Amino acid sequence: MTVVVEKTQTTLALDAAPQTDLAPWHLRAAAFAVDVVPGIAVVATMALTALTVPQRSTWWFVCTSIAGLTILLLPVNRMLLPAVTGWSLGRALTSIRVVVRDGSSSGPWRLLLRDLAHLLDVLSLFVGWLWPLWDSRRRTFADMLARTEVRRVQPVERPQLVRRLVAAVSVAAAAACVGGAVVGAAVVYLNEWGTEQTRAQLQLRGPKIVVDMLSYDPETVQSDFEHARSLATERYRPQLSIQQDAVQESGAVFNQYWVSDSAVLAATPDHATMLLFMQGERGTPPNQRYITATVRVVFEKSGGQWRVDDLAVVMKPRQPEGEK
Repeated sequence: MTVVVEKTQTTLALDAAPQTDLAPWHLRAAAFAVDVVPGIAVVATMALTALTVPQRSTWWFVCTSIAGLTILLLPVNRMLLPAVTGWSLGRALTSIRVVVRDGSSSGPWRLLLRDLAHLLDVLSLFVGWLWPLWDSRRRTFADMLARTEVRRVQPVERPQLVRRLVAAVSVAAAAACVGGAVVGAAVVYLNEWGTEQTRAQLQLRGPKIVVDMLSYDPETVQSDFEHARSLATERYRPQLSIQQDAVQESGAVFNQYWVSDSAVLAATPDHATMLLFMQGERGTPPNQRYITATVRVVFEKSGGQWRVDDLAVVMKPRQPEGEK
């Protein structure tokens, strides 16, 4: 009879002990926030900044590299570190540990399965995350699938200096977020400022560049054409040379343009497209005639100078009505 009583008491003690060791919901939420929120904040900030800065630029590579490193460190902290030390940073700070139901340690693959299974907690409209509030074993849906539990441990078992590590990670994440935000804002401001500078410069210089490129005098045609080629980019220069050769073969005549109106259609700090309404005169009396034309010009900034990268005639030169 005595033996039976002792066995019953022992059984009750074993059943009751795990219940008191199960981690409450607020500790689990705090650990998850410490493990995940800083990384998510850094990745989100770097992704937004990468979309703001010019693609394939230095800042773009910096942002994507930081985001990629952060994405790599998240599973290292959540899965690999617990397999080696028994802890993630958040769980060490809150004195909890993920174990198999029999109390043995969870390996990295089980922890990976558990984190992937958290998708069920999300897809259930976050009911799975709240399930530990009323579940007898305080499990999420992910815990049920991975057959894990989260238990409290004595604070003395935590790694030393864990608070300093968590503080350092939090400060580093905050600094990365602030830095990314500053870089994004600076790039946007500089881009807007550069665009305004482009518009102002081309409103002033663009018409003169196009006039110098299209105007020539038979007596100075060689130097005029050479000057026109210096105003073109390397990409557009061969096309301009072909047009100049055609003019010389057909016999160059006096050709003078001026701009009556112009507008910048699109602009970036290094590129712009302008529409120019031009008037001019061709030939000399008594064969002189007045002409008009509309051209669309693409400018590119090269070596600190604006040059013509493409020139297309929207409306070909024609005589005004009434002129012969």
